[in-house]
Amino acid sequence: MQDLLVVTTGGTIDKVYFDDKSDYQVGEPQIGRILEQLGVAFEFRVIPIIRKDSLHIDDADRELLRATIAAQTARHVLVTHGTDSMVETARALSTLADRVIVLTGALNPAGFRGSDAEFNIGTAVGAVQSLPPGVYIAMNGRIWDPLKVRKNAAANRFEAA
Repeated sequence: MQDLLVVTTGGTIDKVYFDDKSDYQVGEPQIGRILEQLGVAFEFRVIPIIRKDSLHIDDADRELLRATIAAQTARHVLVTHGTDSMVETARALSTLADRVIVLTGALNPAGFRGSDAEFNIGTAVGAVQSLPPGVYIAMNGRIWDPLKVRKNAAANRFEAA
């Protein structure tokens, strides 16, 4: 992998909470800061295109994401995305067959102690470097085929569909 393109769409990974009533906003993308703090040994570029909870991502947003990735020369792409509609977005990116695209996110904001954000990002970085072209989801320590996974909201994890 020569360089990594990171495209951010918001989601829990970037949420910032303001009070005890769980009032939040999707804040600045956290992945660039995380990768810099970890001292990764590769170049990366972050393109923030959407700052939404994934429950609010629609087909127009998915097309913007697909077009943004298609317009770039990078063959290794990591997408940060909210978990609620991550599977639908991964499926919408399946037409970009000449790249390795890995979607990841977090079940708890990156700014929270004990967040799964860094672990999921690390899993996604390893996956994007080693998998053949295609679209994948990196969550809960596994790499998933978007056609064979679902989010189990009650258990707050991804599992085989």
